[in-house]
Amino acid sequence: MSRDFGSIRVEKDKEKGWRLCSLSTDMKYACVGRSGLESASNFPLIANVLANPAAGEVAVPSEQKVYDVVLKQASLVKRKLGATGELDAKPDIALPGNLSLLNEAYDRCGEICAEYAKTFYLGTLLMTPERRRAVWAIYVWCRRTDELVDGPNASQITPTALDRWESRLEELFQGRPFDMLDAALADTVAKFPVDIQPFKDMIEGMRLDLKKPRYKNFDELYLYCYYVAGTVGIMSVPIMGISPNSEATTESVYNAALALGIANQLTNILRDVGEDASRGRVYLPQDELAQAGLSDEDIFAGKVTDKWRNFMKSQIKRARMFFDEAEKGVTELNEASRWPVWASLLLYRQILDEIEANDYNNFTRRAYVSKAKKFLSLPAAYARSIVPPSRKLSPVMKT
Repeated sequence: MSRDFGSIRVEKDKEKGWRLCSLSTDMKYACVGRSGLESASNFPLIANVLANPAAGEVAVPSEQKVYDVVLKQASLVKRKLGATGELDAKPDIALPGNLSLLNEAYDRCGEICAEYAKTFYLGTLLMTPERRRAVWAIYVWCRRTDELVDGPNASQITPTALDRWESRLEELFQGRPFDMLDAALADTVAKFPVDIQPFKDMIEGMRLDLKKPRYKNFDELYLYCYYVAGTVGIMSVPIMGISPNSEATTESVYNAALALGIANQLTNILRDVGEDASRGRVYLPQDELAQAGLSDEDIFAGKVTDKWRNFMKSQIKRARMFFDEAEKGVTELNEASRWPVWASLLLYRQILDEIEANDYNNFTRRAYVSKAKKFLSLPAAYARSIVPPSRKLSPVMKT
């Protein structure tokens, strides 16, 4: 799942020695661990963001902020696994008091997922009923959240409206849903070890959309991508489940899920450059644009030049690196959950191929994967989904 939702109307304990690595477009990376920054002078991206001259303090890089969330979510799942030996849902509970209404709420979530995410929806049908319904509930909440800033009424949305939406989320997590769609998610978070933080972080991403049309560097953009899409991966891991045969650390599976969300959002950004520019938004690292000899004016002009092609090649390369990292974790998921995730990953990755096929014209041409290519991707996704876990993952991102 990614932040590419479209428009709808709805009615009615840490691992020892962990290290965090920031990917730059020239394939260099910097790592942050418990011993602090390693070789920062060789990696200007991290060196720049760590210095905070205004406050006279050392700033925490985005990767570390996000990884703190990853560790917290992973610990919830590990506690669940330690108590039961497996990650299964609790028995159905009736919210808001009538099981038939709850079933109706889940069915409505499934209808929305089927309408707006057809391929993913088909994959969810292979899951157990509990996991399938939970994924639908999360998808719909994410979609509704995105609608606040990108839907038909986005021009009327204020920070206060987002504050109210967050308060409503907190009520939902306390078992007090506002409507039937909220009830489906309230039931889901009561049955699975899902924490509220990724949901609140997604709302924070919506706040950024209201006030921040530019990103100085990739560190800032990375945090934004986590807020609006990486959160979806973290929300979903407890629902998808981890294979009982997996030897991977729980943190590494979460890290791969995070990487998939980041990859999907970077792909959205590269696909939608022209559309975003029409709204005055540029979701590209300003420092990297400058290094490529480009500026916002070049983007607003919408002309494909050699400078633009070279810049796009470096951005696509980075997105593919995140997809590569994400692939390592899909095999570690519960077998019944792998196919929809593989399908999503393979289909989204092909958007980057289509941008290249369009000669990097993402100003006036929207890259999309044809129905024929989507259909051909499903057998490949299924073939990958039946490959059993066979190796131990490292809980860090590497180039």
